[in-house]
Order: sequence, then C-alpha cells, then structure tokens
Amino acid sequence: MNVLVINAGSSSLKYQLLNPATGALLAKGLCERIGIDGKFTYKPQLEGKEAIKAADVAMPTHNEAIAAVLNALVDEKNGVIGSMKEIDAVGHRVVHGGEKFAKSVVITDEVMAAIEECNPLAPLHNPANIIGIKACQQLMPGVPMVAVFDTAFHQTMPPVAYTYAIPYEYYENDKVRRYGFHGTSHKYVASRAADMLGKPIESLKLISCHLGNGSSVTAVDGGKSVETSMGFTPLAGLPMGTRAGDIDAGILEYLMNKYGYSIGEMLNILNKKSGMEGISGVSSDFRDLEEGAEKGNERCALAREKFAYEVKKLIGAYAAVMGGVDAIIFTAGVGENDALERMQIASGLEYMGVKMDEDANNVRGEERVISATDSKVKVLLIPTNEELMIAMDTASLVG
Repeated sequence: MNVLVINAGSSSLKYQLLNPATGALLAKGLCERIGIDGKFTYKPQLEGKEAIKAADVAMPTHNEAIAAVLNALVDEKNGVIGSMKEIDAVGHRVVHGGEKFAKSVVITDEVMAAIEECNPLAPLHNPANIIGIKACQQLMPGVPMVAVFDTAFHQTMPPVAYTYAIPYEYYENDKVRRYGFHGTSHKYVASRAADMLGKPIESLKLISCHLGNGSSVTAVDGGKSVETSMGFTPLAGLPMGTRAGDIDAGILEYLMNKYGYSIGEMLNILNKKSGMEGISGVSSDFRDLEEGAEKGNERCALAREKFAYEVKKLIGAYAAVMGGVDAIIFTAGVGENDALERMQIASGLEYMGVKMDEDANNVRGEERVISATDSKVKVLLIPTNEELMIAMDTASLVG
C-alpha cells in the first residue's frame, strides 16, 4: 500500500509518498508560496530519478499545488509510481481535533464539519489543513482520506491534567483546557521506545522530549499520554526557539500598560520574539547559540542553560506524576542532533537512576540507547517520523 501524506499550511504544502508496511519513502517535497509565485520541490528517493529544486510553478491555489505533486509522482521519466491508481490513500495532518477526536478518522462530510468547528482553536492551522483536504478530494475522487490530529494522542489525559484553574464555565462553554500538540511525534517515538526496550508499551512509563524550534515534553504511561507541556495553544510549556513558553499572565498586563502594546502585538512578541532568540538576542537556532557561547557570549550560554533547566524540571515533574520512569526519549531537531544539550539536560538526574554514556551520546540523528549499560533509567535517542506515523494510522483505517 502507498499512502500520500499531506501537511498543508496557508501558503505551503509538504508531502511524502510512503509504504507504511515497509517504512519505505518513495518521494517527498514541498510546495511553497502558494498564491504568490509558486515554488515546487520534488525529491524522489529511487535511484536514477532526478529531483526538482524550487522550480517556478504557477500555484494560485492548493489545487494547483496538489496537481503539481501528483504530476511529479507519475512523471514518465522521474516519477516513482506508474499511475495515480498506485496511491491507495491520503493521510492529512490536522493540527487541532479539540475534544471531538481522540484518534485518527476516515474523512467524511461529518468529520469535515467537526474539523471546521475546531477552527477557532487553531485559526492559523486548521483552515489551511481543510483547504488541503478539499484540494485532494477534488483531484483524487474516490481515494480514501484520513485525518490524523496533532492533539488526538493527548485526549487520554485525565481531567486533573487538562483542567485550568479558571472559572469552570470557560471549559464548559468555550472548551478552554490543555490540549497538547506534537501528539503524532510523541506517539511514534513511544512506540519505537517499546520496540527498542523489548517490552510491551503497556508496561512502560516513558518521558518523551520533542525538542526543536517548537518543543514539548509528554508523560506516556502504558502507551497513553497522561500529561504534556503545551497547553490550549502551542505557546505554553518550554521556552522554545522564539516562543516564551509558560509565563506569568500578569507580565502581559504590565508590559501592555507600560508600552501601549495591543494584545496582538503582545502575542507577536511572545510567539515570535521570545524564547531562545529573546534571551540571547542572537538567534533561535541552537547551533548559533552554541557558537555564540563558545565565543563567550553569556546570553547565548544562558539561553541554552535555561532550555536544559526547564526540560529537566519537566522530566522530574512527569516522573512524579507517573510514579517513576523507565526511559527518557530525545527526539526532533535539537533532541536528535544536539549532544551537548542532551547531556546538559540529563546531568543531575543521577538521583533518579539516569547514567549517561558520553561516547554513545556523541551522535546525531541515529536511533540508539545513549545511557550507560548500568543506567536504571534508559535514555534513548529516537529520530521522529511523523509522516510515517500518519501513513501507518491511515493504512490501519483503510487497508
């Protein structure tokens, strides 16, 4: 079975064609500047097939973007499949499923209506996801389509974890609660961790650290998310590349009154000018921060130290929530590639049974155990693969 995975944004569209049974990636790419001047990238993964790098392709709407993807996949010279009939299903990433969706679902008219009802919860993402779905439906009639939600994995959290301590009517009437994100990634790496440890996931207590420009930590108990750091929006939790993470709400009032910011301007600061970039004043990229720290920039060093400190705090808190932990997982851009940051996070956790292997940890993007052989709590580096997880979920529903 071949599954086309679509991740549609407002002016972009990422895609991959995968075989979920084998994990084989056939092709991937990106449509950018949709509705502007259209840039198309295509990277076939089969030998002898040529890639297309940011070619100018007219994409006034997502329909033209999807058409460009399909044309490339079946191209006589550089395509990776013989015809459209070889695409058995399409899996769509949908950011927010609210409380309506606790798992992936086959897309029907009723499902589309329910996704649209979640638009106020993710106004920048869900409408774009819907546009991508409708474009595929129009160009691929009869092909089964599945919605895979970033929030679904966290729907197993108990009320004590997702309820905010504000008047309860805001939850009842407006669905204000902790939702959590990166669920597809956390679900994938938790499953891989169980395979690596050779134990059923139902018997494991795992802490998954998805660390990148956007970051979140999740407690996975028996295969289910029981706590996560992102909240009603992806702004909550850890300080990230440009996001502030958890912050005293009174600071907003103070700064807005002092500088005359509107709520939009304040949220722009919290989302796009804070985090690692805000602390360092240099960059949101951890590689730039490491370089700056090595050159004696104290604010770059502080940004990296602050990030590690906050991740470490959550690891301790989530171990307490679950009553222990069997393994800690590092994944995503920083988690997979920054050995120094991983070591900084893990150092000081010896009291809870963590013992790192410095040589094993000195690696980038390679699935392996990076703790010492006698470490009571295993530490795992697991490259995430959200697209494969989406393809697997899609295949399980339509296969």
